[in-house]
Amino acid sequence: MARLIAALLRHGEYQQLPDTPSALQPFPLTRPGAEQAERSVTLIQGSLETFKWSLHPVIDSSRLLRGWQTADVLRKGLQIGSHDRLQIESFDVLAERSLGSAANLTLQQIESVLRADPRFTSPPRGWKSDSHYRLPLQGAESLMDAGERVAEHIQRRLLELQTQVEVDTVKLFVGHGAAFRHAAHRLGVLPFERIAAVSMYHCRPVFLERLSDGSWQHLTGDWKIRSGGDSFDD
Repeated sequence: MARLIAALLRHGEYQQLPDTPSALQPFPLTRPGAEQAERSVTLIQGSLETFKWSLHPVIDSSRLLRGWQTADVLRKGLQIGSHDRLQIESFDVLAERSLGSAANLTLQQIESVLRADPRFTSPPRGWKSDSHYRLPLQGAESLMDAGERVAEHIQRRLLELQTQVEVDTVKLFVGHGAAFRHAAHRLGVLPFERIAAVSMYHCRPVFLERLSDGSWQHLTGDWKIRSGGDSFDD
C-alpha cells in the first residue's frame, strides 16, 4: 500500500497588526515572508528527492492572503521539474482560531469589551495562548476548536487519496502555526504538554504520515522550540 504523508507548512511572515491576537488579518506577506516561501521550495523538493516521495498536484491552502501567497510561491516553484502542473484549493477550515466578533481588535480592546459587558467576566491571564479558552463572544473559537477542524480536514483529504494513488505521496497543506499544532495533537503526534512548548518555523514543513491503521506518526521536519518572547503563533 502506498504511503500517505501530510506536509504542514506555516505561511511566511506577514504584515501583522501589533498586539493583535486575531489571525483573521487580511494582509500580505512581507518581503522576508516571500523569501521564506521561496526557500521552502528547495526544502520540499529536497525531501521529495531524498525519500522518493511523489507530490500530489493539489495544494490545500488557508483562504487568508498570506496562506494563499505562500501556496502560490510553492505552486510556481515546484512546477520546475517533473511534477504535474500544481494547483491551489483554498479552504476556510484551514484558517487560524477565530476570535469571532472581536476579530482584529487589540488585546487591550478585547479585554475592555469584556469588562464593559455585564454578562462576562474578565478573561484569565494568558488567555490568548490557553488551548481550551474560548472568548464568550459570537463566532469565537478555542485553539482546540481550530485544531479539531484542521485535523478533520487533513484526515478527510488523505482518506480521499487512498484509492487515488499508487506510490508514496505527499500532500501539501499551507496554513497557520497554532491551528496546525493543535491539529497535530488531535492526530496523536504532539502530546498536549508540548503544544505550548513548540511553535512552527515559517515555511519549513513538518511531515506527518497516516498509517494503514488510521493512526499518525511524525516523520521529519522540526517543531520550533518556543522562547519566552515568542509572539502569538498564527
